[in-house]
Amino acid sequence: MTWLQLGIVLAFIFLGARLGSIGIGFAGAVGVVVLTLGLGLNPGAIPVDVILIIMSVIGAVAAMQVAGGLDYLVHLADKLLRKRPQHVTFLAPAITYGMTLLAGTGHTAYSTLPVIAAVARENGVRPSRPLSISVIASQVAVTASPVSAAVVVFSGLLEPFGVDYLELLFICIPTTFFAVMLTSVVCNYLGTELHQDEVYLQRLSEGLIKSREDIETSIKPGARASVLIFGLSILAVVIYATLVSDKVGIIEDPVLPRDSAIIAFMLSAACLITIVSHIDTNQILNAQTFKSGMSACICVLGVAWLGNTFVGEHLENIQALAGDMLDEYPWLLALALFFASMLLYSQAATTRALMPAALAIVDPVTAVASFAAVSALFVLPTYPTLLAAVEMDETGSTRIGKLVFNHSFFIPGVICISLCVFFGFLLAPLIV
Repeated sequence: MTWLQLGIVLAFIFLGARLGSIGIGFAGAVGVVVLTLGLGLNPGAIPVDVILIIMSVIGAVAAMQVAGGLDYLVHLADKLLRKRPQHVTFLAPAITYGMTLLAGTGHTAYSTLPVIAAVARENGVRPSRPLSISVIASQVAVTASPVSAAVVVFSGLLEPFGVDYLELLFICIPTTFFAVMLTSVVCNYLGTELHQDEVYLQRLSEGLIKSREDIETSIKPGARASVLIFGLSILAVVIYATLVSDKVGIIEDPVLPRDSAIIAFMLSAACLITIVSHIDTNQILNAQTFKSGMSACICVLGVAWLGNTFVGEHLENIQALAGDMLDEYPWLLALALFFASMLLYSQAATTRALMPAALAIVDPVTAVASFAAVSALFVLPTYPTLLAAVEMDETGSTRIGKLVFNHSFFIPGVICISLCVFFGFLLAPLIV
């Protein structure tokens, strides 16, 4: 019966992957119906905390986008990349990493990908090199962002084990950033040079490569203010989390718990941006980041609920089966998170579904060191930012092969996550 239940879980995850986007959440909910009403399992916990955090953060990000804040950040990124185009493979991932770290979602990379592709092509750099690592950086940075749902949820799971929110950030930010930067060095040598690429030469001969036209980017009046307000709200989250943490303990028994504070601060930031920048709130509903974020909420709801339903029913068996193996080979947890996230398509959903069971088996150091492995969203070449990068590269150097896994993002992604986990196992024991 256990194998049948596991087969049902995997079947609906695969169905969701085929449906794509919000369909993953739909399929997960159907799986819950089959497991509960069909096979009699108790329904797992609905990840309400994850969903509320995603909604509040995305609300603030979408307000900033409508106010022109994201365009302003892209404008700054464009100036930086064009000032040092020879370093585009190193600067581009640093930019997408920073934007994700600030916003808590990798979907902010959409706006920078066309700039990265254009700067690379104009300077004879194979665009697949900066584009591939930039997409990976935008995914990995989610596990280091102070306001990402994955980090907030994981830090909540770690609190009973004496691991603080700030300690998690002190580990995740440097390990993921250095892993991204080292991977960019490797990416700088992947693939043939652009002038030798057969696909590019064919497209060039067919006239499919368009010359860039200078486009004046108009910055909205409230753009800078929206970025400032959003940045200050992130700072407020970190300061408040520090004040209420058990190890600092400046505020004991806080009236507003940390997770609730994040939600309140983010929605307050959205309100301030709306007022200061004089934006129409109806436009927020049509913002790309808002649509992507609400889609993520449905995905997390369905998939994490499905995972919680199965894991909750078999937690003792999982502990007995995996305990000895993980004690001897702790890095296997990272491998399990890697394969789970490539199917669940969400760092937050993977964290919410697997980490409670993992922390019942392994020590917190192993869990924290392996955390970045929940970012293997690049393995199957169907993730939106990955597809966007392929679409925006006119040269054809960023492509998906016929064998599904032989795409431009696979090698950089595997290297980057491997380095994240490696650095995590070095740094986590020193802090936790």
